[in-house]
Amino acid sequence: MALCVGIGVLLLALHIQAGNGQSVQMDSSKSGFVGTQVELRCIFINSNPPVKISQVTWQKLLNGTKQNVAIANPALGVSVLPPFKERVSFKQAAVRHRTPSLEDTTIVFSNLQLSDEAAYICEYTTFPAGNRENMVNLTVFARPMTRMTLTTPTIVARAQKRKMTVATCISANGKPPSVIKWDTRLKGEATFQETRNQNGTVTVRSNYLVAPSRETHKQKLTCIVTYRNEKIADSVVLNVQYEPEVKIEGFDGNWYLNRQNVQLTCRADANPPVTIYQWKLLNGSLPSNVEIRNNTLFFKGPVTYDLAGTYVCDATNGIGTRTGIVDVNITEIPNNQPNEGDEIPQEPHNAGAAIGGAVGGVALLGVAAILLFVFLRRRQRTFKGDYSTKKHVFGNGYSKAGGLPAHPPIPKNLQYPDDSDDEKKPAQIGSTGGFEAGERDFDAEAEDLKRPYFTVDEGESRDYDERTLAFQYDPEPEIADDMISQTDGSVISKKEWYV
Repeated sequence: MALCVGIGVLLLALHIQAGNGQSVQMDSSKSGFVGTQVELRCIFINSNPPVKISQVTWQKLLNGTKQNVAIANPALGVSVLPPFKERVSFKQAAVRHRTPSLEDTTIVFSNLQLSDEAAYICEYTTFPAGNRENMVNLTVFARPMTRMTLTTPTIVARAQKRKMTVATCISANGKPPSVIKWDTRLKGEATFQETRNQNGTVTVRSNYLVAPSRETHKQKLTCIVTYRNEKIADSVVLNVQYEPEVKIEGFDGNWYLNRQNVQLTCRADANPPVTIYQWKLLNGSLPSNVEIRNNTLFFKGPVTYDLAGTYVCDATNGIGTRTGIVDVNITEIPNNQPNEGDEIPQEPHNAGAAIGGAVGGVALLGVAAILLFVFLRRRQRTFKGDYSTKKHVFGNGYSKAGGLPAHPPIPKNLQYPDDSDDEKKPAQIGSTGGFEAGERDFDAEAEDLKRPYFTVDEGESRDYDERTLAFQYDPEPEIADDMISQTDGSVISKKEWYV
């Protein structure tokens, strides 16, 4: 009895010593997607003194039940059991040698399946240390199939304005389940539903509800599916069918008598497009001068009072018929003609015309200033100073009719500037010809009287040409106010002059 106890204590001590020297290294967890490949690592740490490996066994632990997957035995070789035979293998080729090396017995799963998700045990059987094992948890993910569809190819807008499902977004057979969100400008509401499948996957379904109308046509709906750290987006554009929205264009409120080329056009926004347009005039028939071309009324000739009335256009598509109405009134004169006292609106000018006008105005002012300067200058030369400072050049203005002023002798060969031919014929004043002193030919006297009478400033006489200077008189003596100079140089009183 004592011997048996001693042997038991010795074996226990050897087991503890072996447990401290050998171990199995594995990852605590591994994961992979369905259809992919994953490795389950298993390394045996064999310390000194080394122990003998008798066998390595991989087992699947599921719901408390163990199932053999693969076995490596130095004497019997390698064996992979169904249903893993086609998809599981040892990574190291040395395990399959006639004299195997079993320190690394990592296995590889190919074409991973959802049913492969479980805990896997790698167990080493040694002598004399006994069994050593470790365990890894394998998780299998399933990427979902995401799709977005319209509830029906075409959605019909109804007058009731009731909400209906217009689009559906589905994330099917995902593991773990997805999260669905909607991105759209449409005002609506979304519903969500999750369905757990027998293989452990989850299908998420979301419907989007709106009240179909003309405004919802061609609106974009985007479904965003978030799976783990990935985002998947899919979009559809709504195709909403609706009755025509009708309006009549062409009447501008200014149809007046004799106006030409007026027309009315029936505009319709519809899906599907309008196929039939019908025109009519309330309380009467259409004018005789009207021509109908599809959706337009063309009125031939000038406008008359017969064109007045209420025009109706019925537009029809595959969903229904809607009506547009316009009241046309005729005026005698255009509404935009200005009344008396109203300001006439000015046409806007462009920038080029404005600049050109400004430049032209400046040039015109410059020319006017030059002409004014020349005019004033000439006037200054003719009438500069007061009367008391003037000298009479051609006559003194007080000679009797037929009298001749006493001129100083004039040279026979008098030089004139190049003016006119008439001015180059000097009168023979004081000539020794057939006339007595003091007498003068009538024609010569008349010619002399035609000469201009003007005054110049004594101080500016140098500004005139030689012709003017040739007729300057000698300074005249001062004459009393009641005396008048005569042609012979004498003076008489005004009383004698008027006798």
